Amino acid sequence: MTLIETSAPTQAAPASGTVSRGRVVMLVDNGVVGDSRVQKQAMSAAAAGWTVTLLGIRTSHSTDTAWSIGDAQVRLVRIQAAMRVPLCGFRRSMRRPFAYPPGRLGAHRAQEVRAREADLRVRFGRLALARRAGAPRWRAAVGRAGLLPARLALKVKRHWVRFRRAELDRLEAARQNPDAPLTRLGIRFWQLLLGPRSWRRLDPALWDWEMSLGPVVDRLKPDIIHANDFRMIGIGARAKLRAASRGRTVKLVWDAHELVSGMTDRPGSPRWLPGQVAHEREYTRDADAVVTVSPMLADLLRARHRLSDPPVVVLNAPEVSATGEAVPDLRALCGIAAATPLLVYLGGINEVRGVDLIVSAMDRLPGVHLALISLHPNGNREPAKPIEELAQELGVADRVHLLPYLPYTQVVPAVAAADAAVSPLRHLPNHEIALSNKFFEYSQARLPLVVSDVRAMADMVRTTGQGEVYRADDVEDYVRAVQQVLADPTKYRAAYDQPGLLEEWTWKRQAARLDDVYAKLVS
Repeated sequence: MTLIETSAPTQAAPASGTVSRGRVVMLVDNGVVGDSRVQKQAMSAAAAGWTVTLLGIRTSHSTDTAWSIGDAQVRLVRIQAAMRVPLCGFRRSMRRPFAYPPGRLGAHRAQEVRAREADLRVRFGRLALARRAGAPRWRAAVGRAGLLPARLALKVKRHWVRFRRAELDRLEAARQNPDAPLTRLGIRFWQLLLGPRSWRRLDPALWDWEMSLGPVVDRLKPDIIHANDFRMIGIGARAKLRAASRGRTVKLVWDAHELVSGMTDRPGSPRWLPGQVAHEREYTRDADAVVTVSPMLADLLRARHRLSDPPVVVLNAPEVSATGEAVPDLRALCGIAAATPLLVYLGGINEVRGVDLIVSAMDRLPGVHLALISLHPNGNREPAKPIEELAQELGVADRVHLLPYLPYTQVVPAVAAADAAVSPLRHLPNHEIALSNKFFEYSQARLPLVVSDVRAMADMVRTTGQGEVYRADDVEDYVRAVQQVLADPTKYRAAYDQPGLLEEWTWKRQAARLDDVYAKLVS
């Protein structure tokens, strides 16, 4: 398998016996594995007769760099991160005029001080050896006196270097502090001066993605570029505009997975989020069609970007067609019997997802087991360690089962073996508007749900009657909801018998909407 970096990948051919309806290049800012939405997009579009290449990002954990999903090709591209540090990271600053310039000079000066200390000790050692060998006492005293100026100079230099290095630490801390007045002033200055173009100063690292992915997109000569989420829209828009300068017509589909302004800033990078917001704002106007994941997000995007047409909602619904592949036995993986109450959670583990809450409630749910399908295929267990430690501390580790992610085609039949599913999201802007993959996967498995009161998901569960809603971060209310669902699961499963509900929540239905978007663009 070959990494695509400088040579053009070969476009996947459409299914045998069909004529290609056009070339589609899909862009996603991850390694593809684990992103079921983009995998389903690529597979279904290729099956519908489009020639599809899905370009993702090669990371240190990527094992394969080229493979196929159905008739679609996947290629991972390494990002050459040359502009990750903004220009201010290389310059002196008047905030701390005595600070060393960023880089290696401070460390060099500190090492220089240590070297001079070592040299001075050597010189004192020679005087001591000479005295032991019989040299006159006065000669040793004169020698030590002669070294006194060097000792004093070294003491001054040591304090001066320590002070300047501390000033650099304080400068870097101020630059990373979003509440520092000069940091806020700098961000605001570029926003006022450049408007949507301000990302070039706030997060120039976005150019690294362009320099790595842009040439690959150009060589593929797509008819449609499908840019997934906020970072890829710029790459797609610039490729579209370059093609126009060469006389080619390329259509751009922007697939917004979340509201970028509702994201949290990266720790230590107060310029990152304003940079992403500006980047998205600059290129939204170049999209020929906008697709998104929920009706609530569609309304927000239309208002925020003043879109002439409403975004097309393509839900994160699962693929439910039978594949014939073997499906893991969830209860066997947990080592429990069919009658043992089992809760299941799908997804990553971090603070904002609330997984710690559902584990901390386990000592109040005797006899209940919890399956966390959360371990990344690369084998990295680091994110799960706090949860493992919490389970050990509460004495429930034997009832909390950490399992690896499943291929998206196996998720629904595998989790159907559970008694109920949980979604413990905490209140964040993007959580309030999300109808996630896991929500629809749980639903297709006909599982009773226990969800936190984040707006979109809670409203849906209350409307359909498919589960119970609890107050986010309230352990007692969560326990109440779980006990209520486990006491009468049949009542909640009956909600899925509503005519047309599960039929609408399938990828087949969503793929038809996406195909209609493509067809209108090239007609």
